[in-house]
Amino acid sequence: MIITLTNTDTSEIGNALLKARSRLGNASGLVLTLIVAAEQRSFSKAYTAAQTAAREHPCRLVLVVKTTGKTDRLDAEIHLAEDVPGEVIVLRLSGLVREHADSVVLPLLLPDSPVVMWWPQNAPDAPSEDVLGALADRRITDAASSADPIKTLETRALNHVPGDTDLTWTRLTLWRALLAAALDQYPMRILSATVAGPRNNAPCDLMAAWLESRLKVAVNRKPSAGPGITSVTLDTPGGPVVIAREDGKTASYSIPGQPRRTVALKRRDINELLTEELRRLDADDVYAGALSSLLSREGRSAPTPRPVRKRKEAGAIAAARVAKTGARADSRKAARVQEALSRQEPPMPKSHHVQEQS
Repeated sequence: MIITLTNTDTSEIGNALLKARSRLGNASGLVLTLIVAAEQRSFSKAYTAAQTAAREHPCRLVLVVKTTGKTDRLDAEIHLAEDVPGEVIVLRLSGLVREHADSVVLPLLLPDSPVVMWWPQNAPDAPSEDVLGALADRRITDAASSADPIKTLETRALNHVPGDTDLTWTRLTLWRALLAAALDQYPMRILSATVAGPRNNAPCDLMAAWLESRLKVAVNRKPSAGPGITSVTLDTPGGPVVIAREDGKTASYSIPGQPRRTVALKRRDINELLTEELRRLDADDVYAGALSSLLSREGRSAPTPRPVRKRKEAGAIAAARVAKTGARADSRKAARVQEALSRQEPPMPKSHHVQEQS
């Protein structure tokens, strides 16, 4: 079922949801609200990734699309009982409504459940200070979507607060799991480490920073042709522990005294990365430590912990903005009436009075 609402408001969207659920059966089992700041040019890709994640994490999916239209309006599409469990709400904002996205989204959040915000592209430098990011418990960005991923990741590190994460970190999950398994099988002291990958590759730099923060040893960064990370070497007194991947699909895995093995280590797409990130909603202290180490490697000091705006506070600000906007509208309306009276215009017909009151 698809419900299309043009030039609407959040009250009408909420009523349409209630009526649709009453016809289809009350929605249950929704575990979170996922807000996606989608763009027109990448809407299809972001929508597909969010739908894939929703199959594992039933949620209310709210896609916010800021269009280039100059008319102040809000259009919406509600998708229910399709191939994805949960609810999908597509909001298209144009004109001045674009500046009040939080006021539009706030009434559509599921009560008493986590809120996750995802920027597929063009994420703010400080996600927690964004009007939509302030509504979320968890904020997901992707430095790889920017023109300079490493610089973007460093900026996110400077503005990091608990609840922030980046898909650059998620891309390292399988590598980190293999390295941890290798050290479990061969628990030797690590003397140094080397990470090989393309020069302007954010996952490579973050991998080196993570190893440095956990192992407390020097980590060398070696350039390679890629794709992505091509190898990680841990030097031990008994010989090197090496995980090497040259084709982006499989890797050779070797530890001293044992034969080399081949393991699956493919480069994952955005659908898998987003699905994984929704599995945890708490702050990631290991990721925060890796970011601090990344800044240290670049000769920059770790940032002072930033205060996190609570969702209730952000909601109160959004509600106050709505009230202020309404007050300005009432003021303009009163000014127009006063101007009409000063010109001593004849009174409006009764039918117009009734229409105005309604």
